[in-house]
Amino acid sequence: MQVTRYRGPVLSLSQDAAADALLDRDPLALLTGMLLDQQIPMERAFAAPAELARRLGTDTLDAGQIAGYDPEKLVEVFAEKPALHRYPRSMAGRVQALHQAIVERYDGDVTGIWSDAADGRELFRRLSALPGFGTQKAQIFVALLGKQRGVTPEGWREAAGSYGEEGSFRSVADVRDPGSLERVREFKQAAKAAKKAGK
Repeated sequence: MQVTRYRGPVLSLSQDAAADALLDRDPLALLTGMLLDQQIPMERAFAAPAELARRLGTDTLDAGQIAGYDPEKLVEVFAEKPALHRYPRSMAGRVQALHQAIVERYDGDVTGIWSDAADGRELFRRLSALPGFGTQKAQIFVALLGKQRGVTPEGWREAAGSYGEEGSFRSVADVRDPGSLERVREFKQAAKAAKKAGK
């Protein structure tokens, strides 16, 4: 498995030094954390790849290993207390499907998703075609790659939509420290309240 250190700040998404260190050096862990970032706190989602690697007895994630893992045993790994996600069975399946797609489409090298993408639209298309990645999640990951990993194909900000805006605090792409995490959380709470009021 290829592990690449990209240009950009040291990641601070889980707010845990060891977990963030894995995200920083292992782009597959970063993509997996993005997949898990739903219906649980963001920090917990991005801490999960490090704990998953620990439970599998490795220091990085390997797409081939997880793709070929016994599905029921992988559920057990996810469900071991503390569970890696609020929904360990469904998320174990989604993570395995994601890693299988990386193996089948990119020969197990997650960086193949973006290393030769012609432009931001192509990068977005590739991400949104992955299992578990809808439009919003793909846009946020494009923004995260551009803002914090130095992956900036032409048109990446446009492909990321509002998440690509410079100086915004809309998503995990904008989290660099506890202060920016709090600003993103405030933005999400305000957006949720506005949506509720609109209904």
